[in-house]
Amino acid sequence: MAERTPPHPGGLNGFTVGVTAARRADELGALLARRGAAVQHAPALRIVPLADDGELLAATRELIDHAPDAVVATTAIGFRGWIEAADGWGTGEALLDRLRGAELLARGPKVKGAVRAAGLAESWSPASESLAEVLDRLLGAGVAGRRIALQLHGEPLPGFVEALRAAGADVVVVPVYRWLPPEEPAPLDRLLDSLAARTLDAVTFTSAPAAASLLARAESRGLLPRVLDALRADVLVACVGPVTALPLQAREVPTLHPERFRLGPLVSLLCAELPARARVLSVAGHRLEIRGHAVLVGTELRTVPPAGMALLRALARRPGWVVPRAELLRALPGAGRDEHAVETAMARLRAALGTPQLIQTVVKRGYRLSLDARADTKYGPP
Repeated sequence: MAERTPPHPGGLNGFTVGVTAARRADELGALLARRGAAVQHAPALRIVPLADDGELLAATRELIDHAPDAVVATTAIGFRGWIEAADGWGTGEALLDRLRGAELLARGPKVKGAVRAAGLAESWSPASESLAEVLDRLLGAGVAGRRIALQLHGEPLPGFVEALRAAGADVVVVPVYRWLPPEEPAPLDRLLDSLAARTLDAVTFTSAPAAASLLARAESRGLLPRVLDALRADVLVACVGPVTALPLQAREVPTLHPERFRLGPLVSLLCAELPARARVLSVAGHRLEIRGHAVLVGTELRTVPPAGMALLRALARRPGWVVPRAELLRALPGAGRDEHAVETAMARLRAALGTPQLIQTVVKRGYRLSLDARADTKYGPP
């Protein structure tokens, strides 16, 4: 029997959302689930702290020996990790002394919190939480001859270091942690298979390295063309901010991001965008809203199996017109050449919708949606 669930007021019932985050994935998944989404989690990377890394130790000693004029802290976890690593090496107080004497720029409130927790005070923080605004401030004040320390957040920041050095700054990069591919790739592979099959309605990214890692894994498996086609056409791509979107935009993938670079606004963006993309039809006196893996029949959410959803989308592409069985057979995933598969899937679809008269059988021809002749119908994406 089909699942009958009252629609959640949050608006994501019937949609499946992929989560690629490594950090705070549980928080993001819970926010999505509370709004009714089915969540498929697959970390696209893992974070490796560099407390024992010679590169971080060398950068720390260099700053202690030669004091910086300005320090840019980009992430709370990275800044805390840096201070903790220095404490472990016995150089924590020496590093804090150097940081107290420098102009300390903190990107966003979480970074400010980490700075203050270390007993320091930030000199300035951008209201936009944008590193572009940090760069504009530094360049506007003039950086020629100044020594600037930049705490990286997993990968080199595109254009940031180059712009400072081109303006005459001596830049010391501080790599506090690195992003690496996930140790267990199976969840990411399943997510990529879902993307290639277009069974996800949206996928979220909270870091640029996660986006780059997903694309790299898709390429290594020979799935990149299909995944890119899906991301460009059918799957909504939601990024926490514009920097996160850069690897995707480089592949001509359209992306959306909230005005505030936070998980809550990211989920709110999905709540606004996904229902707006749903197909809405007036059929046999009922309002049908076709979502990712479910259909709203009036106000009742009805879960539909994948084969049934494939048939319904094929019918909805030409609402009110007869769709031949052969065409419906081609729409079925892995159905082969037996038109009996269409009849079986159609019976299950009607049962799932709970209102058989929504779909009319046209003898010896095919099936059609019983579209209301005078309906005010929105023909959204199929």
